Amino acid sequence: MKFLLSRKAILILTGLLLAAGICQAQSFDRPAPPRQQKSTSNNRVRQKNTRIRGPKAVERAKKKQEANDRKLRKEYKDFVEENKRRSLEIQTPEVRERMKQNIKNVNSGYKAKRKNQSAATRRAARKYKK
Repeated sequence: MKFLLSRKAILILTGLLLAAGICQAQSFDRPAPPRQQKSTSNNRVRQKNTRIRGPKAVERAKKKQEANDRKLRKEYKDFVEENKRRSLEIQTPEVRERMKQNIKNVNSGYKAKRKNQSAATRRAARKYKK
C-alpha cells in the first residue's frame, strides 16, 4: 500500500514539475521597443502628391462619360430654351406681352432678394469680425 501511495505521489510531483517547466518555457521577456529619435530640424518632410492613375480603358471610359454628360446637359438647356421660345410664340400678342412682363418682374424680384442676402451677409461678417 505504501508502495502504491508513493508511486502516486511521484507521478503527481513529476506532472507538476513538467507543467512548471512548460510554463516557464512560454514566459519570456520581450525586448524593449526602439526609442524614437527626435529630429534635429523643425522642417517637416514634404510628401509628393502622386496621382494614382487607373487603367487607360477606365480613363477613356470616364472621359467619354463626362463628354456624354456635357452633351446631355447642353441638349437639355437647348430644349428648355426652345420650349420657352415656342410657348411665347404660340400666344396672342396681348398674352405674350403679359408673359414677358411677368418674367421681368420675377427676375427683378430675384435680383433684389440676392442683393438683400449679400448685404445681410456683409453686415453679419462685419459684426463678428475681430
